[in-house]
Amino acid sequence: MAKKVFLDFESPIAELETKIDELRYVQTESAVDISEEIDQLAKKSLQLTKDIYSDLTPWQITKIARHAERPYTLDYIKECFTDFVEMHGDRHFADDQSIVGGLARFNGHACMVLGHQKGRDTKERAVRNFGMSRPEGYRKALRLMKTAEKFHLPVFTFVDTPGAFPGMDAEERGQSEAIGRNIFEMAQLEVPIITTIIGEGGSGGALAISVADQVLMLQYSIYSVISPEGCASILWKTSDKAQDAAEQLGITAHRLKALGLIDKIVNEPVGGAHRDHKQMAAFLKRGLNDAYRQVADLKVKELLDKRYDKLQSFGRFTDTKADSK
Repeated sequence: MAKKVFLDFESPIAELETKIDELRYVQTESAVDISEEIDQLAKKSLQLTKDIYSDLTPWQITKIARHAERPYTLDYIKECFTDFVEMHGDRHFADDQSIVGGLARFNGHACMVLGHQKGRDTKERAVRNFGMSRPEGYRKALRLMKTAEKFHLPVFTFVDTPGAFPGMDAEERGQSEAIGRNIFEMAQLEVPIITTIIGEGGSGGALAISVADQVLMLQYSIYSVISPEGCASILWKTSDKAQDAAEQLGITAHRLKALGLIDKIVNEPVGGAHRDHKQMAAFLKRGLNDAYRQVADLKVKELLDKRYDKLQSFGRFTDTKADSK
């Protein structure tokens, strides 16, 4: 088994897990039965994990959302969908591998599924550009969504990106146009769209594939107009204030649910999605099924009207003027 990667605030858990691993090694090498002591430590570790994860700060949640062992789009496609056939290229410039997608089946129903893919090791991360898409990635995503519309297939998207790639080559090929075009087209796509924020949902890079009828968000994921580091660099001229920025941005699932910007929070296993990929996928599949059932039978006009009302409700507020007397 690969060694678990613990975050800085998880150091007490890491110490206990190290002791448990040492005792298990001793038990295999000796005739002494210490299984009871191992079980007690395992229970203590589980309770400690529950305690730590019950009171996380937005900055700690940001670190979990970026955890290198979190499940990515292809992991969820493998566990939640069947008969996946990947489709490549935008038919204009190239195949951006930071976005993956293709035809699949969800509970037997044909669908289109796509999302960001960050990559596991250094080589794959370089190929996939750490999940930061260039214009051809968003144009590929739009091509797949328009194909889904042509054949009346629902669209499932998975968001996990720090943001769109800000390089000169991306700007030269129309990064902002590609993002804006996707938002425009998704707003009027005549098939159901279900989006899930599975890790980072950063800026326009996330919005370009997340205009949806149902937006789900994993418990320890984040969704924001800008990264905490980027916000801190603008407001305080230093990224060292990222923790303060995370507090102010309102990037966590529960805050966004309260604001009405997402529809449902999908709970994660104890200790986060990275601790148990299969259990997380099972939780998500249940959430996707519930979301799909809410929109599957809607007529096109009703679907688009509901989507329009949903988008128009964002940022709504009541203006209460003080009595001038």
